[in-house]
Amino acid sequence: MSATPRRGKVRHAPSPMGQARYRVMLGLVLIGLALLAGRIVDLHVFDRTFLQGQGDARTLRVDPIPAHRGMITDRHGEPLAISTPVVTLWANPQDLPDDRIQRLRLAQALGQDPEALNARIERYADREFMYLRRRMTPVDAQEVLDLRVPGVHKRAEYKRYYPAGEVIAQLIGVTNIDDHGQEGLELAYQSYLSGEPGRRRVLKDRRGRLVRDLEVLKEAEPGGDLTLAIDQRLQYMAYRELKSAVDENDADGGVLVMLDAETGEVLAMANQPSYNPNNRAGLDPGGLRNRAIVDVFEPGSVMKPLAMSALLETGRFPPDTVIDTSPGWMVIDGYTIKDVANYGELTLSGILEKSSNIGMSKLALQLDDPVVPERYRALGFDQVPGTGFPGEAGGSVPAPQVWSSSQWAALSYGYGLSVSALQLASAFTAIANHGERLPPSLLRLNRPPVGEPVIEPDVADRVLGMMDRVVEPGTGARRALVPGYSVAGKTGTVRKSGGGGYEKNAYRSLFVGITPVSDPRLITVVMIDQPRGDAFYGGAVAAPVFSRVAGNALRILDVPPDQLDEDP
Repeated sequence: MSATPRRGKVRHAPSPMGQARYRVMLGLVLIGLALLAGRIVDLHVFDRTFLQGQGDARTLRVDPIPAHRGMITDRHGEPLAISTPVVTLWANPQDLPDDRIQRLRLAQALGQDPEALNARIERYADREFMYLRRRMTPVDAQEVLDLRVPGVHKRAEYKRYYPAGEVIAQLIGVTNIDDHGQEGLELAYQSYLSGEPGRRRVLKDRRGRLVRDLEVLKEAEPGGDLTLAIDQRLQYMAYRELKSAVDENDADGGVLVMLDAETGEVLAMANQPSYNPNNRAGLDPGGLRNRAIVDVFEPGSVMKPLAMSALLETGRFPPDTVIDTSPGWMVIDGYTIKDVANYGELTLSGILEKSSNIGMSKLALQLDDPVVPERYRALGFDQVPGTGFPGEAGGSVPAPQVWSSSQWAALSYGYGLSVSALQLASAFTAIANHGERLPPSLLRLNRPPVGEPVIEPDVADRVLGMMDRVVEPGTGARRALVPGYSVAGKTGTVRKSGGGGYEKNAYRSLFVGITPVSDPRLITVVMIDQPRGDAFYGGAVAAPVFSRVAGNALRILDVPPDQLDEDP
């Protein structure tokens, strides 16, 4: 039996082309491995700082250190605006757990609706940052952090608190949620109060949780403290009396400004309506305005003493001048000017005491020079007061061009121009200081300012004496009397104007007072807007507010009485 030869696999030698491709591929792989090995050796031996830096970049962070906002105080150091530490919780939505129980516990600890929180997390799902809750108390924030929910972090911040609340809200202003000034002095002095944040280097894990504080790169610089001229005791009292008067007269609002007659410092500035800066839910925007500084109005008869000072300086009207105001009305350029009654013949003091529009008009119309508007400008009207308060108004005084006789007359009794309550109070510092006007200051002054001479001293003293006789028993301003103290003042009742001219039964009631006359310490302006009670005259509505506020203020300031035997 013969054997059949076995057949095996036939092996073919690789072609030259295949061998070349193999060698090329092998060479490329070896070159790549060599480059990779070389880079590894380079990074670990020669350039170790690169890997160290990349590692640090994923673990080391530079966090801001919040700066403590400066405090605002009254002239005696009582706090009016302070910053308290709070905690803001934030999260990386990509690190938050999907577990329903954990999210429910997180929402409950935050005091939020679970469904609303889940919806918000979904909206931020593709981001790495979202706020959970801003400005929590440290205790409440720690309760949330104690849950140890992955992805939840904290940030230290400050929250502004206003101890006086609505009493001085419009002057101080407010900050927003990021602690930046938005209104009032908080806005005006933002850069001074805010300070400079610091920086610190910290070690965090891959989830962004703090592991260790490493070093402070830059200390936070706290903001500066601001000391106001306001006396908080007087401010509380002024606000209470103003609010009571607005409510009692069913008025739209009101303002009160009290100046130190010797320095021009604003000791009290109250506004109605107001708001609570610590709780702005449902805030009426009208309450934000500091009407004493940013609103202007026609002042009416309270301007008559200032106009009288200009008239007296002309030398045309000696002390025994008498003006016949009969029959109590007159027509000029087709306009009828009236007094409340027919006062007949009046002396210059009598014109102020009776607040005679006819008397002032007849005096002004005897002159060819615009001495009255020029006096108004010299007293600071038609220019901003320069306090630095945002939006402070300058008012307006008509330019001395072609005026009609009626316009000339109207300026003498306080119509045809616009002023703010602060401007009005500042102008009367010239009457109280022998003719030297003092600029108003919202900040406490270290020394009295240098006054600007605008009225001849003897004329200023004479007008002050006239105003003293305006406030006496039996006069229309008698309700402004302060037991034990002499008072110089002037009432005003101004018709409000609208789109169609002056409105019927729409008034502003005003009173300007200086006390005590023997050595002036306080200048106070009271304006009640649109009183709807039984009375609307300045002597009946605004003067009693002055009496209560000035009387209490003089006693608080320990000003000695100068009329111990007076009984109003």
